[in-house]
Amino acid sequence: MTDTTPGALATLADLEQRVTARRDGPAYGDGAMIACDRLVRIFTADGVEVQALQGLDLLVREGELMALVGASGSGKSTLMNILAGLDVPTAGAATVAGCDLLAMDAKARLRYRRDVVGFVWQQTARNLLPYLTAAQNVALPMQLRGRTKRGRRAERALELLSMLGVADCRDRRPHQMSGGQQQRVAIAVALANSPSVLLADEPTGELDSATGEQVFAAFRRANEELGTTIVIVTHDQAVAGEVRRSVAIRDGRTSSEVLRRTEVDAEGQESMVAREYATLDRAGRLQLPAEYTEALGMRHRVLLELEPDHIAVRPDDAS
Repeated sequence: MTDTTPGALATLADLEQRVTARRDGPAYGDGAMIACDRLVRIFTADGVEVQALQGLDLLVREGELMALVGASGSGKSTLMNILAGLDVPTAGAATVAGCDLLAMDAKARLRYRRDVVGFVWQQTARNLLPYLTAAQNVALPMQLRGRTKRGRRAERALELLSMLGVADCRDRRPHQMSGGQQQRVAIAVALANSPSVLLADEPTGELDSATGEQVFAAFRRANEELGTTIVIVTHDQAVAGEVRRSVAIRDGRTSSEVLRRTEVDAEGQESMVAREYATLDRAGRLQLPAEYTEALGMRHRVLLELEPDHIAVRPDDAS
């Protein structure tokens, strides 16, 4: 039964006005470097379907340096492979730098991986060819692309290696470099063709904390000096804490975001303030933290009440 009291009617009218205004606004993902809209990826193994992504939404702004975090099996690596052009979504929509990831044929996908995105793997051995020097590894993507003259390739390779603090490794082969040096050279390789987006899957996973900090500093330098949009998948909270925005993925959907900003107190002292937000997806779904629902005994269903400036979520007393 609908409440027809004046107060309730005013609230409903206001809600309808907000919904209409939102529908008439810009399309989802307009202006974003990365836009995932209700992304689904289903794998079939031994006749059993597994949904790795279950309607995931994600927006990443141009020039952003952000982290994706989540437990093993949450779907974050599946998402990274889709964004890298290594896998194809089952349903939904995904665009990177204006490229529709569902509409590309094999040739377009190869061009996309060569020109639009760079990728850094966790395993250092996968990033570099063992028989080439650091400078030759960085020059190789430019050579394969075929648009850069030989002299300019050598110049750009040295520029990138210098920017990332590994110019002294230019004539060394991978086995002559430390793990941290290899990863910084790998970042240079990924940046060689000036991609719009740089993706990194657990890039510090095989490194100690001090070396990991050096590698992350290289990502930050690339972001600040080149303006490259960078997305890092990590389970390391220390790495996630180094970025202004980290997005958590749980059960194939974005579940929460942590936003960090610098604040200055009355005495002029700067401090980093972090605040966690639950993520509301395009279908209106919200993942409530398990510790919250368990504390209030919420199961199966909850009561919702629309207030003037918020929505109240309460346990169902009848359950």
